[in-house]
Amino acid sequence: MGAFDVPLGDARAQLDAFVEEYRHAVVGVLEGLSEEQVRRRLVSSATTLLGLVKHVTWMQRVWFEECVGGTSRVELGLVGSPEESFRLDDGDTVASVVAGFREACVTARAKVAGLGLDVVVTGHRSGPRTVHWVYLQVLRELAHHCGHADILREQVLAS
Repeated sequence: MGAFDVPLGDARAQLDAFVEEYRHAVVGVLEGLSEEQVRRRLVSSATTLLGLVKHVTWMQRVWFEECVGGTSRVELGLVGSPEESFRLDDGDTVASVVAGFREACVTARAKVAGLGLDVVVTGHRSGPRTVHWVYLQVLRELAHHCGHADILREQVLAS
């Protein structure tokens, strides 16, 4: 269900619809591209198409598993910083990174299932926040990185 399917839905249905659209879009930028293309560095930072998907996987795990679920980054086996989360390992492939992303999405949905938007969660090291705030942060990150991914994909296809 897309965001335009729930214009009069409750706030939770609207947030879920927007987040799901961006989740679909962020992995969609990899479709039809080779392993070399998704690893191509076109900007001075470590940002690549595959690295963006790896980062948004990390980001969702931070907000849903750490912040909402209360499990530390160390316990989750996550790198400590956003910058590190973009880095690709030799074994990272489109299939493995997308599988990790999809697994993180399933876990994220489970972590917030049954929680009201006003529930205060305290797992993030910067302090408590509401589930609603977490949704907005994740939506902001997904939208931000989808924009980056669209531009990078355009550059990859033009070269």
